Amino acid sequence: MIDFNWILRGRCYLLGDDVPHADGVIPQQFIIDRETDPQVLAPHLFALTDPDFVKRCKPGDIVVAGRNFGVGQKSTGYIAMQALGLGLLCESIPTQGYRGAIHAGLRLLANCSGVTQVCQNGDELEVNFVTGLLINHSQAKTHEYVPMPAALQEIVAQGGGEAWLKTWALEHVASSSSKKV
Repeated sequence: MIDFNWILRGRCYLLGDDVPHADGVIPQQFIIDRETDPQVLAPHLFALTDPDFVKRCKPGDIVVAGRNFGVGQKSTGYIAMQALGLGLLCESIPTQGYRGAIHAGLRLLANCSGVTQVCQNGDELEVNFVTGLLINHSQAKTHEYVPMPAALQEIVAQGGGEAWLKTWALEHVASSSSKKV
């Protein structure tokens, strides 16, 4: 696995329940256009829910959301979140959204029951996505959640599904070529 930081430390961006992917996470037009370029998408993350979000966010910041985050089957917003170096903790995310987030290479903890009750907007958070440990430095409290499954960590660490597949293919083509010699 490549060098990858599983621990993020940054400010909390707190959202509630039922944030839709289209027009909640990213403007729907980018989904309709099937845009996947992170440089195009990143400036529009949360543009309709918080127009100044991208101006304030920094790599390491953590989006904390309630139930049904990113309802919809697209991964466009997760591409933007990953490109900006953000992490995500949520109480729940639809299966298709979870798959899209992993495919985009987003550091994510799902099934974080009650997470919206232990953080305030702007709190200084530290999250270890491998162990599931959340430290709220602003409130001097720790919470433990289910960590990212080990089977998915390599995909996220490589930068997402496409990057993982390229790495896998290069390794297997190289190893099968050396066996034929």
